[in-house]
Amino acid sequence: MLDVGNLSIEGRDLVFVGRIALAGFLSFLIGWEREARGSHAGDRTHALVAIATAAFTSIGVEKFTDDAGRIIQGTITGVGFLGAGMILKEGGQVIGLTTAAGIWAVAAIGIMIGAGEYVMGVGLTGLILLVLIKEKVPGLSWLGRASNRERKSGSLDKG
Repeated sequence: MLDVGNLSIEGRDLVFVGRIALAGFLSFLIGWEREARGSHAGDRTHALVAIATAAFTSIGVEKFTDDAGRIIQGTITGVGFLGAGMILKEGGQVIGLTTAAGIWAVAAIGIMIGAGEYVMGVGLTGLILLVLIKEKVPGLSWLGRASNRERKSGSLDKG
């Protein structure tokens, strides 16, 4: 424990700050990729969502253990509303689905890191980035391409 005037900082406090910072950093990377692609929700938005979910989760699992599940559920619901506001219909196209899904995914990173599941949070970050940049990864760029062409040409069975 560190005492500075009337302020005392315990090791647990530093763990909370570390969790929140790690969640923010990991999600910043995802937001950075989204911003590079022209998404309206970029690095700051993604980082802030993860920072908030990590903070809510950390305090929930440490201080309100009986209510941690409800805190996480409420957080997920709130982020869902945030993501829903990013989905727009322009003409015949729906835009913002990937951005909304990304916001929801970084909330999951925040929850995992906030709960102390660092390996799962880092792994999820890697998986999300892989999905977002698959076109640039040799050997993965072909995934999903044929089904998209078939859907656009109308050759998929509508049954």
